[in-house]
Amino acid sequence: MSENDKIQSQNPQEITYKIGDEAALNAIRIGMTGVIVRVEGEGRIKRRLFDMGLTPGAEVFLRKKAPLGDPLEVTLRGYELTLRKDEASHVIMKITDLSVKDETGAK
Repeated sequence: MSENDKIQSQNPQEITYKIGDEAALNAIRIGMTGVIVRVEGEGRIKRRLFDMGLTPGAEVFLRKKAPLGDPLEVTLRGYELTLRKDEASHVIMKITDLSVKDETGAK
């Protein structure tokens, strides 16, 4: 599977990540942590994500996902932030921790 396929994947259960892989925020699993590498998109969406603190270099921890995967909740810069799956797809991260948890939050 190419890097671009991993980044754009909508079903994270099918992908095996390694530390250092790049992935879109909406594609990683609950419990994973990463550092934002870049924010894609144009104009208003990119500005909105930057205004929420989603900037390159920020560490992000995926806390929860709704049952259908939308929205998702992350911890960022010491606060919790809820994002739509579409918004999260613009945030590309480098994975730094693979501590995946199941949907209940247990490891």
